[in-house]
Amino acid sequence: MKRLAALLFLLVPDLAAAQSEPAVPEGLRGSWFQGDCGRPTTLLHLTARAAAQVPGDGAVRLLRFTALRDQAGWSIGTGRGAEAPRLLLRAAGEALETVEPDAKTRDDRLPGEAPIGRWQRCPGLPPALAMQHGEGLAMLAALEHMEAGCGGADTAACLGALVDQADVSGDGMLSTAELARLTRGAAWLAAMQEGVTVEALGAASGAGALAGLLAGRGLVESLDYDGDGKLSVAELGQDRMGPARPGPLGTAAGRPLRSDRAGPALDALRGLISGLGLLK
Repeated sequence: MKRLAALLFLLVPDLAAAQSEPAVPEGLRGSWFQGDCGRPTTLLHLTARAAAQVPGDGAVRLLRFTALRDQAGWSIGTGRGAEAPRLLLRAAGEALETVEPDAKTRDDRLPGEAPIGRWQRCPGLPPALAMQHGEGLAMLAALEHMEAGCGGADTAACLGALVDQADVSGDGMLSTAELARLTRGAAWLAAMQEGVTVEALGAASGAGALAGLLAGRGLVESLDYDGDGKLSVAELGQDRMGPARPGPLGTAAGRPLRSDRAGPALDALRGLISGLGLLK
C-alpha cells in the first residue's frame, strides 16, 4: 500500500513543469530489441517520457526524462539524478539508434565519442519477456497518463485518471484484481528505478505479486463503503475531494473532552488505522 501511494504521489510533482517539454517522437515509442527476435539479448522500451532497458543479465535501467530536446537529428532525453544522465535517440530507416554519452561530454559536443547502439523492432514481445515484464511496461505508460491527470489541483481528475488506467474490465470501478495489478506494476517500477540486477528485478516482481494481492484486498476492505467489492472514484475520493456535507466543518456544540476520557477512544482509533497499514 505504501508503494502504491508513493507511485501516485511522489512521482507526480515533476510533471507540471515537464508537460510543456517535447516528448519522445511517437514513431520511436514501443519496444526495441538487440539480438535475435526469438531470444533477444536486450530490451529497450520507450514511452513518451521514459526509457526502460532490460538486458539479459546485469543491471536494469529506467530513465524518466525531465527534459527532451532535438539537436542535430537526435532526440536528447535528460533523466533525473545528480549526473543528469542523457540518452540520444534517432530513427535509422526501420531501426533505432541510441547513444549514451559520457556525463562529462558537453551538450554542444553531443553525441561525442560514445558508441552508437542499434535496435530493431520484433513482431511482438517474446513470451518469456512478456510474462516477466509485460505488466511493468504497461504500468510505465499508464503512469504518464495518471501524472497528466494529477498535474493540477483537481483531485477528482487525478483519481479519475487512476481509475481510467487501472480499470481493465471497463466498468469504471476498481476490483481487488485490478488494484493488485496496479501494485505489481508499482513494484516493478520501483525496482527498475533502483537499477537492480535482472535477477533481483524478477524477485521483486514475484514478491510484488503477493504484496499486490494483499494491498488490493486491504484497499477494498478499507474504502468499499457500499460493500459491492469494488472501488469507485467517489469511494477513493471520500473526504479527499473537499467536504460533501456540513458535518466536517464542525459544530459549536462540541466541547473538548478531558484527556483521560478521550484517551481510550483515541487509542482505539490509532489501533484501527495502524491495522489498515496507514501508519507503516
